[in-house]
Amino acid sequence: MNKLSQLDINNKNLVIRVDMNVPIIDGRVADDTRIQACLPTIKKSLNSGAKILLVSHLGRPIEGSFDNNLSLRPVADHLSKILDLKVGLISEPSNSSIFNGSSDVQMLENVRFFAGEKVNDIELGKSLGCLGDIYVFDAFGTSHREQASTHAAIVYASIACAGLLLEEEIKSLTKALNQSKNPYTAIIGGAKVSTKLDLIKNINAKADHVIVGGGIANTFIKAAGYEVGQSLYEESMIDTAKELLKSNKIVLPQTVVTALSFEGESIKEKNISDVEQKEMILDQYMDDEVIEIIANSNTILWNGPLGVFEKEDFSKGTLELAKVIANSNGFSIAGGGETLSAINKFINKDDVSYCSTGGGAFLEFMEGKELPSIKALEDKNQ
Repeated sequence: MNKLSQLDINNKNLVIRVDMNVPIIDGRVADDTRIQACLPTIKKSLNSGAKILLVSHLGRPIEGSFDNNLSLRPVADHLSKILDLKVGLISEPSNSSIFNGSSDVQMLENVRFFAGEKVNDIELGKSLGCLGDIYVFDAFGTSHREQASTHAAIVYASIACAGLLLEEEIKSLTKALNQSKNPYTAIIGGAKVSTKLDLIKNINAKADHVIVGGGIANTFIKAAGYEVGQSLYEESMIDTAKELLKSNKIVLPQTVVTALSFEGESIKEKNISDVEQKEMILDQYMDDEVIEIIANSNTILWNGPLGVFEKEDFSKGTLELAKVIANSNGFSIAGGGETLSAINKFINKDDVSYCSTGGGAFLEFMEGKELPSIKALEDKNQ
C-alpha cells in the first residue's frame, strides 16, 4: 500500500478524502474531534508545499440535491480558524482551476450532494480521483463503505495512497487484532448483541475475558437464567448468548442499577439475582474482580458503554470503567461514537493508547473483515 509518509508530495496537488462528518449545531461545529484527527495529514502536506482539496461527507442528504443544513461551510470556516488560513468551499468536482486559487487548502462541498456517490459511480469516482496529482485516502471512518469517494476514486486515480491517520488506524487496530499480548480483555457494550455478534465471536476466540455491558449484557444476563424485567434485550439472540457463555470468557455484571423508567423513577442498586419484573437495568458496576482483570491486562479493547451514561444517574459504571482503563498499563484501544463520547466526558483521551475514529469501520476491522477502501489501496500498489 502506498503511504503519504513515503511519497514525494513536494508542490503536488492533493485530493484528500477525510472524514469531517461532525455535529453542526446552529451553524457551528459542536465537536471537532474528527477534524483534529485529520490535521497531521493536512499539516504535513502544507509543509511540503502541496495544495489541498479536501473531500468529505456530512450527514445523510438526499443524493443529488443540495441541503443547506448539511453544507460543509461551517466545517470549512472552523478549519480556517484552526489553520489560520482561508479554506475555500468548492461547489463542483469538475472545476479545472481548483488548484489555481490563492488558498492552499480548499474543500469540496458535501460529496453526498453529488449523484452517484453512494452507488460507487465510476464517472464520479474518476472525476474525484483525477482532480489532483495524488488521491490521498485518510477517512478510516468511511473505509467500510464502497462508494465513489472511498473506492472508485482510489481505483481510477493515477496515484492513490493512505494518509497519516489511516496508516495509524491500521497499525493500531492490527496490533489489537493480530499482535495482542495476553492477558487480553475486551469490553463490549451497546444496545444489541446482533449488531456486534461477529465482533464478540472474533474477540471471544482471542481474548481471555469479554466483559459485556448495556443491552448486550442484559441479553447475556437473561441467557444465564436471571430476570431482566423491562430491560432492553434481544429474545432472538438468547440461544446464541447461551452458546457464547459456554466459553467461560463472558463476564457478567454482579451489581446493576435499576429503575422503573429512564427518567430515574425508584433507582436501586442490587445484585443481578434480585432484579424484579417491573424494573429496567440501566447501569452496571464493576466489582473488584473485574477491576483487577482490566488492571492486569496487557491488551484492552473497549467498544460501547456499560449503561445509559448520558444520564448522570446511570453514568457511574461507564465512568468507573473509563478511569480503570485510563490507569492501566496495558495497550488500550477504543472505538465507536458512544465510546469516544464517554472518554471525552470522563477522562483524558491521551490516557487511552489509541482512540479509533471509526464506528462501523472499527467494528468490521476488528471482526476481521476486509474493508473496501483498504483493499482498493492494497490492490492499487500491486
